[in-house]
Amino acid sequence: MANIVGVDGMSPEQIAFEVNRGGKFVVYRFSISAVLMSMMLSSNPYFIRAGENRIVKGLPFTLLSLLLGWWGIPWGPVYTVRCLWANFHGGEDVTAAVAAAMGLQGVHWDTAAAGDS
Repeated sequence: MANIVGVDGMSPEQIAFEVNRGGKFVVYRFSISAVLMSMMLSSNPYFIRAGENRIVKGLPFTLLSLLLGWWGIPWGPVYTVRCLWANFHGGEDVTAAVAAAMGLQGVHWDTAAAGDS
């Protein structure tokens, strides 16, 4: 599993508690291009606590795409727009997959899903 940003020092119980409050694991997209080569990549998972703004957390990846993503022809502009769209919608929610990989216990998925923003 990739390094998860934002869970340093937290126990699995604390993470499950935050997920139940509406916390999310999110990955952000970014694109990098150089003339004929373009790539669309994903960040490491970020843990976003309830009440934190997912769009603001993804701004570095959005800016990276704006600066380096659109240069490649033909896919650079396409990938850049896709990255901007994903990041301005709060990134990709990967909470269920990360929670399963971490073996989190006590997550109430009906409550956790209701906190989606």
